[in-house]
Amino acid sequence: MADEKNSGNGSIRRRPWDLVWDLVVETVLLELSGLAVFGVFTLLAWPFGWPPDPGLAALPTSMLAGWPAVESYRAGPPPRRLAVVAAVLALATVTLLVAAAANWAFPALADSDVGIVIGYLVAIPVGAGVFAWCLNRANVA
Repeated sequence: MADEKNSGNGSIRRRPWDLVWDLVVETVLLELSGLAVFGVFTLLAWPFGWPPDPGLAALPTSMLAGWPAVESYRAGPPPRRLAVVAAVLALATVTLLVAAAANWAFPALADSDVGIVIGYLVAIPVGAGVFAWCLNRANVA
């Protein structure tokens, strides 16, 4: 990349937002793979009388999408509790905002909790990005 600079000791300095971008992209890709796993499971179980539950879609998705943030937490600097608190607050805020917008836009789906699932799926990468941004700020400071 053109913005990467060699500092002379063999290490390449990256832009500050590269960690955030990498974590968000990896989270989105893993989230899509979690939805694919849920979709395959649903297609296999549906003929046997198991109707798909939209709330259950968040379980494999969050389990797969959470690994990059867990690895960043393990490798992060010591003041990472604040990053976790900020990520959880961002996750909750975005979930509720998107759920309210989805329930307003699609009132027929409000009773089946589809809005909260959509909000949660949108909020997972946002929470991962906030977490990585807070960790990155702790590394810079």
